[in-house]
Amino acid sequence: MRRFVQAFAAGVWPPAMPSDLATALEAAPDRYNIGTRRPAAVILERDGALAVEEFDWGLVPAWSPLPETRYTTVTARLARAPRSRIFKRPWETMRCVVPMNGYYKWDRSGETPQPYFIQAQDGDALFAAGLWDHWSKDTPELYSFAVLTHPNPAIPPPLVADGPVFMPATAIADWIAGPRRAQAFLETMPQPALEAYPVSRRIRNADVDDYTLLEPVDIASAQDDDGDWLAHAFDEADEDS
Repeated sequence: MRRFVQAFAAGVWPPAMPSDLATALEAAPDRYNIGTRRPAAVILERDGALAVEEFDWGLVPAWSPLPETRYTTVTARLARAPRSRIFKRPWETMRCVVPMNGYYKWDRSGETPQPYFIQAQDGDALFAAGLWDHWSKDTPELYSFAVLTHPNPAIPPPLVADGPVFMPATAIADWIAGPRRAQAFLETMPQPALEAYPVSRRIRNADVDDYTLLEPVDIASAQDDDGDWLAHAFDEADEDS
């Protein structure tokens, strides 16, 4: 997972979604190609209540000397995050949920890599478990987040069955508050039914951000826009998720 979509409208929310959160997310800018170091809306706790704020994608730990890392921190493996130097503190005290319409994932099983868009079969928004941190060694301060990932057999072939850890709207508050045995809480979380369809390779360019990225394409007749797709496509490599 290296790109995802947040473009929320009334009707994408399950019945259990709190109305104040839904209203705040519907007011956020539509974004169809969120990539590393780009802002996105997250749900977290502020002053004892759930709130929506914009953080940058790609977690920068508070102890980092610079507002960046040498490592890719847009995702964190669920199996390793509780013991990771980068993610241990956020795991314990700074949990969030990342709402999304869906996300892009590359199929690399064939001769030509092909991106797909993955979404819920019922059309509802998806809620991914995340971690956040606050970097404040200089100005401007930085709030950033990572998405937790794990094996997920709900992801349809030909895509690798690995991706974000999703939860129902009813579990958002429990995850953010910090459930007992948090790892088991997510590992045993039922995953929503998903579907995927091929989309344009234009998603490789983070500066392209419009609804046409969600239009399905015919793989057999898909044409690259600039003849240089291969190098850019592999910039998005993410074999784990």
